[in-house]
Amino acid sequence: MKAFRIAAVLACAVVASASAVAQTFPAKPVRLIVPFPPGGGTDFVSRHVATKLAETTGWTVVVENKAGAGGTIGLVEASRASPDGHDIVMGQADNMVIAPALQKNLPINPVRDLTPVIQVAASPFLFMAEVNSKYRTLNDVIAEAKTNPGKVTYGTAGNGTFTHLLMELLQTTGGFKMVQIPYKGATPAITDLLGGHIPMAALSIGSGMPGIQGGKLRGLGVTSLQRSPALPDVPTLHELGFKDFEAIGWLGIFVPNGTPPAVVAKLNAEIGRTMQNAELRKTLLAQGIEARASSPQELAARLKDDTVKWHKIIESAGIKAE
Repeated sequence: MKAFRIAAVLACAVVASASAVAQTFPAKPVRLIVPFPPGGGTDFVSRHVATKLAETTGWTVVVENKAGAGGTIGLVEASRASPDGHDIVMGQADNMVIAPALQKNLPINPVRDLTPVIQVAASPFLFMAEVNSKYRTLNDVIAEAKTNPGKVTYGTAGNGTFTHLLMELLQTTGGFKMVQIPYKGATPAITDLLGGHIPMAALSIGSGMPGIQGGKLRGLGVTSLQRSPALPDVPTLHELGFKDFEAIGWLGIFVPNGTPPAVVAKLNAEIGRTMQNAELRKTLLAQGIEARASSPQELAARLKDDTVKWHKIIESAGIKAE
């Protein structure tokens, strides 16, 4: 009984200590590390989330860009920061899932070396064609690829990008073969698409929305299970016959391992409340990005599942880093 009482007292002390930590957090400015340069999509989301988080909580939130090595330098810095919740990092599918499969000897394993807090955003990808193209639907493109295997091309924002991987998955699923034309970013891919040099491009929704809304591009399909509220007239691949096909880009907040669970819970609650803000959700959706607010466990499951799924595609397709 004495040992039981001691254990109970210790347990209560731990709970009380955790509660006290959560009540006093944050004790200083919160630094949000962005592992990519200013001006990109991850930076856009990070800065808007940080601004609104500061508004809704009264916290001081400082955004700091730590770019390089495919987005892994910022992850490494975050993993080595003090585990007190004051240093958080915006991870996403490219640097948390794809980079570890393509880059050898990375100094970090995102699944093992960081603790998930909350998924804040998701964005499916978009197949698109020039508005006057003979390809009226995605299935038109696929039918020609089946008739002329290896002769129909498609553009992406680069080799080893998420859209390259999802096209490999789609070709395996659909039993056809196309040739990737990798560009250095979405802008040159869309320029060639509009110029008739490629019949189709697979890019982010945000990169294709201006052309679709301006009547220059036609959306052929999105890679989410439900239609994107940003492009409600564009069908999903599931609707087009690719049952349960899904490929989602996501962004989420992570902290160093060892961060107290009470602090993780407080970050999750406050950031989750921020992601419900109507103005923030509207701002993100205007770029084709859907706001999210997951539990830490849901983000952990997403990271693990995507790591298995896309690493298998990379290996089977023999995709190498350029």
